[in-house]
Amino acid sequence: MDRTTTIILLSFVSLLFGALATALFIYVIVPWRRRRRAAKEAAANPPSFQTESPPEQPETASSAKRDSSLKQHSLFVIFDQPSEQSDERLTEWLREKGARYDPIKKIFLIAGQQPANPITITNAFPPGEMPDLLYGEKHAPIKGISLLVKPPLHKRRNQQMYVYVELAKEMQTHFSGTMLNAEREPTTDDTFERIIG
Repeated sequence: MDRTTTIILLSFVSLLFGALATALFIYVIVPWRRRRRAAKEAAANPPSFQTESPPEQPETASSAKRDSSLKQHSLFVIFDQPSEQSDERLTEWLREKGARYDPIKKIFLIAGQQPANPITITNAFPPGEMPDLLYGEKHAPIKGISLLVKPPLHKRRNQQMYVYVELAKEMQTHFSGTMLNAEREPTTDDTFERIIG
């Protein structure tokens, strides 16, 4: 191999590594910064939960369009009396469901029927971060939790939504508290039917 070919080959390899480094930066750092910015905004604007439901409004085409483009379903269970006992019950419930803790995102994941789209359990106050209950991490009593799941792209892959609704109903009966939907209104059977589709 002559000198010119070697120089061209090395230039091409360095360009390839540069493109790879740029792609890695975009894939890892940019979403991390967005999550950090969103967490700061969420901390600055804590959610206000309503206990009374507002007057019912007829469903319009815009709300139907919003449901079809929904990025994730959210349900909140707000504990009436947060304490060490409610934390212990939550820990046992997570163990029963085979939940695993993600130490990077500080959330619990339940595989359900579709492990590629797990059900996420997070802390509702402050939103997002859960202590590792399975290993006894010290923390203040948890006041409430959020259950999150992404809706399926195709209706025939709806099994995870059934698991999600069953988990939510089980939490509602297992833990004394109020269950709210994404709009911070009390859940009803209609809420669960909309989630299942």
